Amino acid sequence: MHTKNITPWTHSHAFAAADSGNERRIGIVAIVTAVTMAVEIVAGLAYGSMALLADGWHMGTHVAAMGISLFAYRYARHHAQDPRFTFGTGKVGVLGGYSSAIVLAVVALVMAGESVLRFFTQPVIYFDQAIVVAVAGLVVNLLSALLLRGGAHHHHHHDHGDKDHGHVHDHNFRAAYLHVVADALTSVLAIIALVLAKKLGYIWLDPLMGIVGSALIARWAYGLLKDTGHILLDVAVEQNLLKSIRSVIEAGTTDRVSDLHVWKVGPSDYSAIVSIVSDHSQGANHYRKMLSGIEELSHINVEVNECLENS
Repeated sequence: MHTKNITPWTHSHAFAAADSGNERRIGIVAIVTAVTMAVEIVAGLAYGSMALLADGWHMGTHVAAMGISLFAYRYARHHAQDPRFTFGTGKVGVLGGYSSAIVLAVVALVMAGESVLRFFTQPVIYFDQAIVVAVAGLVVNLLSALLLRGGAHHHHHHDHGDKDHGHVHDHNFRAAYLHVVADALTSVLAIIALVLAKKLGYIWLDPLMGIVGSALIARWAYGLLKDTGHILLDVAVEQNLLKSIRSVIEAGTTDRVSDLHVWKVGPSDYSAIVSIVSDHSQGANHYRKMLSGIEELSHINVEVNECLENS
């Protein structure tokens, strides 16, 4: 959500995502996922399936992650106008996504270790019952993904044509959505492992799919850690946005941008500090008006320095 200046001299720092519909969707999916998780874990233990048990554990991480997402939405909303947050609470959702990724990485490691141990044991697997539970889990995951996908469509907008600028990156919602999608994939792996093990007698396929699932989770966790970590460290800025700022200031003039800092303060909001060297007197407000056409820039500080070389 983009917040413009309220008056020429004051402005809001409420850059956090504010979509109550997405928050409700995540709440519904969290409840359904928690119930399915409990069923899969109990069934995996009862029927001896590591693939099914791993899928249940994976769903457990998603329940925790969606709990983090819900907390992030509510915390950001409650503290939106808190002056202690210098640039608002726009990064609370990013921090929630980062925390979810850490949980995923830990569970991936535990799943891999348990799956390796299962290679050296031969548990009795009740294939028919385990397959039924795995299919039911997959159906729940697909329905949950469809519910969240409906909210994801509200995050599109059009602007300057940059490939990354066509979407509002609500990392909090993205984390919840990708958790469910990843869970559907591990459900598919569990079903494949159980069916092949039943038909061909390859019991080792069950723990193998547990390892494959843990690898997928670890890879996804790394991607989310990388994306959110860059934003938290203020390094995730698209080069085209930097070029746009320089172009607006420098095109057709002798003005030059001497120092430029741009960082994210919300899902689609950026803050910028721009230092300009000019050989003719132009007030800071002049340059702020020039940059107002760049939609992503919600908070702009301009410093104008006089060029003394020709004095």
